[in-house]
Amino acid sequence: MVSDPSASSYCRRVGQVDGGKSVTAGFDAARSARLTQSEAALWQALRAKKLGVEVRRQVVLGNYIADFVVPSARLVIEVDGGYHCRRVAADARRERALRRLGYRVLRLDAQLVLGALPEALLQVRQALVG
Repeated sequence: MVSDPSASSYCRRVGQVDGGKSVTAGFDAARSARLTQSEAALWQALRAKKLGVEVRRQVVLGNYIADFVVPSARLVIEVDGGYHCRRVAADARRERALRRLGYRVLRLDAQLVLGALPEALLQVRQALVG
């Protein structure tokens, strides 16, 4: 199931209360229901080692839930929807925290993923070697 992109929860901190429930409550059972259209499209292109590396989705790293993680490359891939322009400071904090954990962060615009998936995958491949 693909949810509305405006309802995406991937920028919330783990454990933060959302409507009376912890973000981590029922996390495993609800993972696929929280994919946006752009995340679902990218996941189809990344899953099952299609780029030659294992990619995991919606992984808890520290206090955050990353959209996608390539463990062997210590790479986090985030798909940013339109509301990210209003979350610059929060995204910067998140990125610093992930870097402190030893991860590099690749941010892909949701419109790029939906409108030019081959270009988005090229950016992922470049990040894997760089």
